[in-house]
Amino acid sequence: MTDSDRKEGRTRKCPICGAPPAAKYRPFCSPRCADIDLGRWFSGSYSVPAVEPPEGEEWPVPEEGEDEDEAN
Repeated sequence: MTDSDRKEGRTRKCPICGAPPAAKYRPFCSPRCADIDLGRWFSGSYSVPAVEPPEGEEWPVPEEGEDEDEAN
């Protein structure tokens, strides 16, 4: 929630059913909606996109003590 949302009294809704969230299960409204969301992650319905290196190439592996950003 942004500062402007707090100032204007807006609250986010449960991402599963749209009901107001319960403090105990936030951002969800109930354990049921939290379990539905977790089940979607486990089943692969949700995914985080990955960036693959070009075919035939590999990403450089940072040496010990080297920051990952320095390796690229």
